[in-house]
Amino acid sequence: CSGRTLHSKHGVLFTVALLPPTPIPSQVPFTDLLDAAKCVVRALLIREKYIALSLQDFYPTTARFLQQLGWASPNEIHAYDEVPETPVAMVDGVVHVYTRRKLDLPYPDLQEYIADMSIMMALIINGPVKSFCYRRLQYLSSKFQMHILLNEMKELAAQKKVPHRDFYNIRKVDTHIHASSCMNQKHLLRFIKRAMKKYPEEIVHVEKGKGQTLSEVFESMSLTAFDLSVDTLDVHADRNTFHRFDKFNAKYNPIGESILREIFIKTDNHIEGKYFGHIIKEVMEDLEESKYQNAELRLSIYGRSRDEWDSLAKWAVRHGVYSDNVRWLIQVPRLFDVYHTKKQLANFQEMLENIFLPLFEVTVDPRSHPELHLFLQHVVGFDSVDDESKPEHHIFNLDSPLPADWTEEDNPPYSYYLYYTYANMTVLNHLRRRRGFDTFVLRPHCGEAGPIHHLVSGFMLSQNISHGLLLRKAPVLQYLYYLAQVSIAMSPLSNNSLFLSYHRNPLPEYLSRGLMVSLSTDDPLQFHFTKEPLMEEYSIAAQVWKLSSCDMCELARNSVLMSGFSHKVKSHWLGPAYTREGQEGNDIRRTNVPDIRVAYRCETLCEELQLITQAVHSAELDPIAEEDSLSMMPLPGAS
Repeated sequence: CSGRTLHSKHGVLFTVALLPPTPIPSQVPFTDLLDAAKCVVRALLIREKYIALSLQDFYPTTARFLQQLGWASPNEIHAYDEVPETPVAMVDGVVHVYTRRKLDLPYPDLQEYIADMSIMMALIINGPVKSFCYRRLQYLSSKFQMHILLNEMKELAAQKKVPHRDFYNIRKVDTHIHASSCMNQKHLLRFIKRAMKKYPEEIVHVEKGKGQTLSEVFESMSLTAFDLSVDTLDVHADRNTFHRFDKFNAKYNPIGESILREIFIKTDNHIEGKYFGHIIKEVMEDLEESKYQNAELRLSIYGRSRDEWDSLAKWAVRHGVYSDNVRWLIQVPRLFDVYHTKKQLANFQEMLENIFLPLFEVTVDPRSHPELHLFLQHVVGFDSVDDESKPEHHIFNLDSPLPADWTEEDNPPYSYYLYYTYANMTVLNHLRRRRGFDTFVLRPHCGEAGPIHHLVSGFMLSQNISHGLLLRKAPVLQYLYYLAQVSIAMSPLSNNSLFLSYHRNPLPEYLSRGLMVSLSTDDPLQFHFTKEPLMEEYSIAAQVWKLSSCDMCELARNSVLMSGFSHKVKSHWLGPAYTREGQEGNDIRRTNVPDIRVAYRCETLCEELQLITQAVHSAELDPIAEEDSLSMMPLPGAS
């Protein structure tokens, strides 16, 4: 190992032991290395194309190396000041915006997306590519162990020199948490008891035209406030929920009664979400009191009717659910088959229209939905949620019905949902950018269970994903997620109750290899016991996996970087230079992450990118000659 001398911000010299630049592995045949490098670069270019098109953020270091190959994004944004005068309309599942002529707002071509998806699917099962990526991942793990052996004490010493700052007072963001379960079970129990004492005669539910007061609802269950306990509430996941997503969903119903879920943790009920608003505000107050903990809460838009957005926005404005510590994401449950069976939706395009047309209307004219315009200022993106382990009866290809023709009983596949969400979000982002409004990102649940193509869709279309467990079984995708630094919000306690035992969770492996991972809670109501569920998540992870203080602070820094908080806020939390590469972008006085660790991460990533781009150069690959169409390049060993 070679030693590199760095200057700390306090004038102290210290040496970082680093491995020399990565040589071409001798055990990999040179032709296989070239083919693998071509495939990896091709996949990265596919992601960059879709991320750039939708105005999401592609990792700058990776983009810099791809630009050295001579590739430039074709997705130029042309200035267009004319405000649309006529309503928007959906054509083939994608919104089009009209004035005197159709606006030239870009959106992905379905045929091109299917072709790119096919390339990605062939790539991840390609033998030489799998071998190459597996070896690189093993090398990254070993290299990190060497780094720890050489530098762990220096990292600890650097942290001790920082005045005031420690793990407890660095900013952390819960990057994956659902609003309907953001409180713990004791919090919900206390609130229910308070409501029973404070509002016993308030009509909270209407059954067959007859109103029921809160006291009458509990009398019908033969319960009093004294009888209630955490055990009778029965909202915590247990061993019976493992691989039983249906039983887990039932845990959202306090005491097993869906009527209590409707009364206490819904925004659209007879009392207009009054109780739920109070609970959310109490959670926000707890976050503000802790000061250093923040959350990105998910609220649902189902797509059953056009007025869902207005109803949700009115609830948010009426109850003042705003906090500097909180941002919102909108989750869209993949439940078209349920609504179609109940005759609530005629086809899939109707669901898309209900979700997206109000957003276009408020973007064109904020006065048309004033509360929604205010609410969207605190919304950062979209999430796609449901049980990924459900069998999919269709494969998304060119033979798949268009949304207006999807009238089958079966649910569309995951990639179908994700593509049409992405496509409409892309058009919306360009319209909002031209109107001077904030844009959105796509951050779906992805790779928790189900087939591998979920992670392929997520890699192509999403800025971040949640879970990503199945990357442990897909070395090519895991290496691509590393090279592109696709952020992954992981929830080990949630996974432990649903799909993967805690000791088998790949988070420590991902962290050691340098993937951009963070810790999140998912559903504190079901999985956590304390008033600070995010700290509980960090505490258990540190104990089980023996994480160091530097590891914990790195996870916290990652959570801020991948969050949807504004550039101004991140500059305050991480330092004004946080967007720069390597240690130049790190301020240990705010992040408590030593420059040694940040420099190691940056140099390791650069060496991996240098390896594949050098191989492509040696093969004299010219991406521009391919007319920016990666599908023209044949896969080595695949048709």
